[in-house]
Amino acid sequence: MANQDVKGEDYMIQYDSATTTVNFNGELSLGCPAEYEPITNLLSEVAETNPETMTVNLRELSFLNSSGISMLSKFVLGFRKKKGTQLIVLGSNDMPWQGKSLKNLEKLLPGLKLEIE
Repeated sequence: MANQDVKGEDYMIQYDSATTTVNFNGELSLGCPAEYEPITNLLSEVAETNPETMTVNLRELSFLNSSGISMLSKFVLGFRKKKGTQLIVLGSNDMPWQGKSLKNLEKLLPGLKLEIE
């Protein structure tokens, strides 16, 4: 994969190929869906490698605005077409937005494994 990191002023997203985990850190409050395109591309590139499991770790992401939640939701919806890859989303009870928002992802993808600690 060519691009394994996406960085901004307040956030960093890193791909760990050894664990097929995309780690989100910081605060994501980009202005519009087009600004989320590098992140969408990274997530899609990882998914296209058809790993046995793919983990999206949001535990260190303190804020995600509505455009970001929309981007994540669209990615999860698109994952319905993937067969043979288990999508795991990691969240934290320490981040108030995660409990409510991440539970909605389970409705979009019934096979999603959501772990909020």
